[in-house]
Amino acid sequence: MRTWLGSIGASTPLGSWPVYRQLTGTDRLGRGAAAQSPQHVGLRPRTASADRVAGSVCPYCAVGCAQKVYVRDEQVVQIEGDPDSPISRGRLCPKGSASLQLVTGPQRLDKVRYRAPYATEWTELDLHEAMEMIADRVVAARERGWQERDAQGRRLNRTVGLAALGGATLDNEENYLLKKLFTAMGAIQIENQARI
Repeated sequence: MRTWLGSIGASTPLGSWPVYRQLTGTDRLGRGAAAQSPQHVGLRPRTASADRVAGSVCPYCAVGCAQKVYVRDEQVVQIEGDPDSPISRGRLCPKGSASLQLVTGPQRLDKVRYRAPYATEWTELDLHEAMEMIADRVVAARERGWQERDAQGRRLNRTVGLAALGGATLDNEENYLLKKLFTAMGAIQIENQARI
């Protein structure tokens, strides 16, 4: 066998071939040093230099795959699946694997943008001002659609001016809180996209 291996490539040293190292060394299965190329010996994973690791959940669907978020100098440097998760056991789908782009991508908006009715341009708003505008509009919509009693005088105490449609990126806890919030405001049209 050594004669056959030696005659294959005269231009490269035989000891540099992974299969030769596998057959003649201690790594018979080729899962360790025999399979490692010289270029990879000094490489370290980018997660090795992280200052800390934070636990998170993938934001894309309702499965709830756990993630490890690696942070260095208060910047996210890598997001990977958490192998301790009973849900995903460290695996992520292609969208979950690309979560780093969601956090660090140059196209991500980090300011509140608002386009007034009939306006053609977007303007930037302060977050507090935007939240106040949303709250005012929710209260106004609730009041406009409020039904105290029906035609027979029966008490209704509901509004048809609000509706909630949850998405598949919401987990059970978020859907529970949305249901409680909209029910407390008197809304009766509360649905989730995953059920439709």
